[in-house]
Amino acid sequence: MTQVVPETPTVSSFLLRPTDSQALPPAAPGQYLTVRIPEEGRPGLVRSYSLSSAPGAAEYRISVKREDRGKVSTYLHTHLHTGDVIEAAAPRGTFVLADDHTPVALFSAGIGVTPVLAMLHQLAHEHSSRAVWWVRTARDPGQQPFAEEARHLLGRLPHARAFIYYTAPDLEIAGEPGITHGRMTSDGIRELGIPADAHAYLCGPEGFMSTVTSALQRAGLSSSNIHTEVFGALAAINPGITQTGSGPPHQPPGPRGTGPSVTFARSGLSTGWSERYATLLELAEACEVRTRWSCRTGVCHTCATPLLTGQVEYTTQPLEDPASGEVLPCCSIPTTDVLLDL
Repeated sequence: MTQVVPETPTVSSFLLRPTDSQALPPAAPGQYLTVRIPEEGRPGLVRSYSLSSAPGAAEYRISVKREDRGKVSTYLHTHLHTGDVIEAAAPRGTFVLADDHTPVALFSAGIGVTPVLAMLHQLAHEHSSRAVWWVRTARDPGQQPFAEEARHLLGRLPHARAFIYYTAPDLEIAGEPGITHGRMTSDGIRELGIPADAHAYLCGPEGFMSTVTSALQRAGLSSSNIHTEVFGALAAINPGITQTGSGPPHQPPGPRGTGPSVTFARSGLSTGWSERYATLLELAEACEVRTRWSCRTGVCHTCATPLLTGQVEYTTQPLEDPASGEVLPCCSIPTTDVLLDL
């Protein structure tokens, strides 16, 4: 830990660099670090925090809001000081800025600003000519971390525009351009003029992202152009189970894959692997095979499944290897015929 920087009364940034002085693993804009804090007599608590630093920076920066019931956020705020050492895995995550030339809209609420701030850093570093919408919701100016940093970055982008929403009920706002007193509404989002070919990146509470997603879809953006990252006060993952349809598990849509055979033993289903799917979890979802999942990036092991026969390789290296005889479908693909206990 090289520095702790208070950003607001409840948010602090923690700057990290390796203890062995080696170069940092590269981080794509929007990815996160998974950190572990010690817990007496236990393996330790694990949480994931988005990187708020510029990609390629000499140090990683995570910016953490202290939550009343957050064990890890409280530990970071009260126990970590300059010179302390903390365990952290290499950056990971699929919520990343697409490398193209289409317009981009960055939506955030509260501490959800961190991954989209890294994206804004990348756009400014590239002197991007893309049209950029920066849309922020915060309670008040005093609880808006990185406001000045964002203004500086936006000033380096020739086609950027910013819109800020403050939600505190008793706040008095001068008539500044781009600043609104009140919550973001569907009508207001549509009036921002974001074109249908834009890629939108959303990070914040689920209700916020649901409102924004619906409004963007009504404005003409396709679902594939709307990218979301949920954060929560108690954890950085969102446990779930793949949704099942009205019938039993079935062959995935489209032509049968020509790769290794994948058999879901409990479901009585065997199909060919296809490169249409990024992971075994995605294939299971396409077949409506009931599968537990959470982080989808090899952090939490919620999806750990007995591998009865066969071999896999990991597209994202798990934070820790699964137990012997198990596999993490969320970040693996088959290299031979496999038999999964699903």
